[in-house]
Amino acid sequence: MNGSYYPNPTFPTNMGSYPDSSNEVNSTMPMEQSYIENILRLNKGKKVKVFAAYPDSNDWRDRIYDGIIEEAGKDHLIMMSPATNDWYLIPLIYVNWVEFEEKINYVKLY
Repeated sequence: MNGSYYPNPTFPTNMGSYPDSSNEVNSTMPMEQSYIENILRLNKGKKVKVFAAYPDSNDWRDRIYDGIIEEAGKDHLIMMSPATNDWYLIPLIYVNWVEFEEKINYVKLY
């Protein structure tokens, strides 16, 4: 096609930025704080149990990861198990819930 019927898609150039690796909430944090990745990021360094389900796998149907939150992104969680010294990269799409062993840091803006 010559580009006149179907216009080329345009994408925003400034998507904002996410906070650095500190536990503090700063001005670069998106205004909506209740996204799961933001809550996990605010609780970095805390011991948790992550309950995940992999419906397409017979061997890994349901899994419990026990460890410390190291990093969290839009679609993933990185944690480390102090008991086994294993590191996990868990896609958030498979996470059902997270149990914290201490009070959750949470920022509510509205």
